Amino acid sequence: MSTATVDSVGRGTKASKASKDHKKPTAAALKGAIQLGIGYAVGNLSSKPDRDVLMQDFSVVETVFLPSEGSNLTPAHHFPDFRLKTYAPLAFRYFRELFGIKPDDYLYSICNEPLIELSNPGASSSWFYLTSDDEFIIKTVQHKEAEFLQKLLPGYYMNLNQNPRTLLPKFYGLYCIQCGGVTIRVVVMNNVLPRAMKMHYKYDLKGSSYKRRASRKERVKPCPTFKDLDFQEMHEGLHFDLDTYNALMKTLQRDCRVLESFKIMDYSLLLGIHILDRKPLVRGNRCDSRKGQKVLYSTALESIQGSVKDPEPVADDDTLGGIPAKHKDESLLIFLGIIDILQSYRFIKKVEHSWKALVHDGDTVSVHRPSFYADRFLKFMGSTVFKKIHPLRGTSSKRKRNSLHASKSASQEILSPQTDKKDEKKAQSMENLDGNPGYTSFKQPDLLPQSAVTFESAQNEEEDIENSEDRRASSSTIALDEPLPSLSRSLSDTELDVYL
Repeated sequence: MSTATVDSVGRGTKASKASKDHKKPTAAALKGAIQLGIGYAVGNLSSKPDRDVLMQDFSVVETVFLPSEGSNLTPAHHFPDFRLKTYAPLAFRYFRELFGIKPDDYLYSICNEPLIELSNPGASSSWFYLTSDDEFIIKTVQHKEAEFLQKLLPGYYMNLNQNPRTLLPKFYGLYCIQCGGVTIRVVVMNNVLPRAMKMHYKYDLKGSSYKRRASRKERVKPCPTFKDLDFQEMHEGLHFDLDTYNALMKTLQRDCRVLESFKIMDYSLLLGIHILDRKPLVRGNRCDSRKGQKVLYSTALESIQGSVKDPEPVADDDTLGGIPAKHKDESLLIFLGIIDILQSYRFIKKVEHSWKALVHDGDTVSVHRPSFYADRFLKFMGSTVFKKIHPLRGTSSKRKRNSLHASKSASQEILSPQTDKKDEKKAQSMENLDGNPGYTSFKQPDLLPQSAVTFESAQNEEEDIENSEDRRASSSTIALDEPLPSLSRSLSDTELDVYL
């Protein structure tokens, strides 16, 4: 009976009594077996006709044995005998076609030159291999993660159909290699951080604070990967223009809601920062080994919503698809993507959260229920990591308008008492004119005779005069009637002078 173990480098192994006699393959032999197995699987798939993806295609697993001496179906090779399993080949072929990856380009990238082994800064035991043209990452995954990804494929298929521009990982293949008693499962994904662009800062951000600081061992590396608390100490936020900020946050919100619907948590945002002002761009093997970008929507700028009008990739762009940003007086290029999404909130994660919540604040630990994790993740990214650049012109003009409005209102308050005094004097003179019978129409040629005006018209006119000072001051027709007792006195000399 076989037992599952894990070796020192974190690869899943399967040891049995029969396999003790076999010599474990070297790292170079495993990388060669991975390349040969993927090449055989993709080449064999080309003989199958194109058709629509069906529901049962997501659960298909194809197995083939590749002996070193070869067979009628498999080529001979100089690696130990190994067995290859290909998960959902037709579904992953559709995903590659959706991102514009041609089979020849896919095979050339993975199989033409030896894979480059990368270090793993995370807590997981996974190993990473990079293709020589910088296009694809091959990551080893655990058995549970491989099973979860296969169950995730139908929903992943639906999401990519609705939205190919996403910061979620783009999966291009899932394989299992059994060689010399060692079993490894690998997934092929897009590469987020191009080697041709030097990353002056690199972060793994979750939005939590518990144990979210890079270790001493990590800090002494040539290009360390820092974490949330390190970012808050080293940067005051990355500033984007309004359109870019809105597009970035819209993409993050959509992706987090998708992950929440799948009950996925403990994912991270991998963030690479290149400072344009420090050193000119030195191109590496990425552009020397290829004549164009193989994958659509693979760069950071293409992955966010709205910013890219032309769907065709640009290979000669010196920014390599980085998103322009600012930090203080420095001009930056930002490369980012969501990683580690194969962690579901299963029973073991619930137990882990409960145990950590007893010792520490439950809201600060990284393991949490998916809805809370997504909200905390988005809040941290939208307020601490990414910030808006407010336009200066609009702000200054708004301040000018406010200052002009304030000065105008102040001047009106100063001038209003003087205007009221003038209006009172004019009104008083006109009222005195109404009540004095000594002034006849030859002094005022536009006055009407008494017989031509009724009492109602005179009363209405008097009410209008009392309600509107402007009408009293500008009216040139005054209705005369029987003088009121209060207005029967004659005009004084001072009032007459004011009227004249």
